[in-house]
Amino acid sequence: MTARNLKPDIFAIGAIDWHRTTFDALVPLPHGTSYNSYLVMGSEKTALIDTVEPDKWDELLQNIKETPVKTIDYLISLHSEQDHSGCIPKILELHPEAQILTSPKGKEQLQLLLHLPDDKLRVMADGETLSLGNKTLTFMHAPWVHWPDNMFCHVAEDKVLFTNDFLGAHLATDKLIVTDKDEVYSEAKRYFAEIMMPYRAQAARHLERVKTLDLDLIAPSHGPVFTKPFWILNAYQEWTADQTKNELVIAYVSMHESTRLMANYFATKLTAAGITVHTYDLAKVDVGELAIALVDATTLLIGASAVVQTAHPVAVYATALINVLRPKLSHYGIFGSFGWAAKIPEQLTGLLPSLAKAEQLPPLMVKGLPKEEDYGEMDGLVEIIVKKHGEKRLMV
Repeated sequence: MTARNLKPDIFAIGAIDWHRTTFDALVPLPHGTSYNSYLVMGSEKTALIDTVEPDKWDELLQNIKETPVKTIDYLISLHSEQDHSGCIPKILELHPEAQILTSPKGKEQLQLLLHLPDDKLRVMADGETLSLGNKTLTFMHAPWVHWPDNMFCHVAEDKVLFTNDFLGAHLATDKLIVTDKDEVYSEAKRYFAEIMMPYRAQAARHLERVKTLDLDLIAPSHGPVFTKPFWILNAYQEWTADQTKNELVIAYVSMHESTRLMANYFATKLTAAGITVHTYDLAKVDVGELAIALVDATTLLIGASAVVQTAHPVAVYATALINVLRPKLSHYGIFGSFGWAAKIPEQLTGLLPSLAKAEQLPPLMVKGLPKEEDYGEMDGLVEIIVKKHGEKRLMV
């Protein structure tokens, strides 16, 4: 990647990570990612907005050299996570005159993570402005999308908003600007599901503030830049809303065939009843795909085989992850199979405190291979789910 003009005297100088496969040793990255960094040159001062992952330092440095910038007066940290802040110490070595501008929580985090000296850090108040000469920066605090330190930066003269992680997408591409909306939509939804969904209420509040701005460009810290920002704003409007769709997610793990047979039976019956069903074998699935499906789902069914009287570890892991994601489900249920004894419903329910507002459906556990009477019980649960989905649609 080379330095590229985003607007007059505004340069994109970030780095593309084509081969990164996971983030935080947890989040799958099927299409890599980027670490976006921006230079804003005013007639009097210059600001660098965020840096890149430390192992991409050489690329960032080369990109800076390709711009007319000679001095960096301000180093703006919109978010202190190391994929954005990790190169700040190296920038300070080259530009010791630079002052770091951040939010109150950002200052705490930068000192904690990078041991930056107090006298180099300046806290910017919400709504505070900074003149670069012919460009004015306005800082907007945006806590909890997805850390307490998040902040946006608005350049009014150029109608550009730098949003850091908010509205981003983990996508490695050499295209600076969004050209394929379908591709970016998919990765933006994955990003929302994995990163922003736990903070849906906060994201909705910040979205309303962003929508009041006159914008030509939204420039996030991951993925390409939005030149027609209304469509990503509309997508977030839908994803953060309280309404769900007539969709159900089945996430299961089966050691032999019993739990798989149950999952397939539920999927067949519920699909025939007009419900859109997404089924995931937890032993094989990309958890990002599961997270995406949970953005819109009304109901979740978790299925697990018993391992020494407890839920299969893969189901335990997935359930704990779902709890972290905090999807806007209306109902959830637990099913599975066992050989001699198991307390799977109690165990998995205990891992889902974030779903306390969702209605728990009657659990359904089968001993051994499902029998005729077990399928009868499954039909009963299907009837309950279909009725509840019908009631949900009438309410909406």
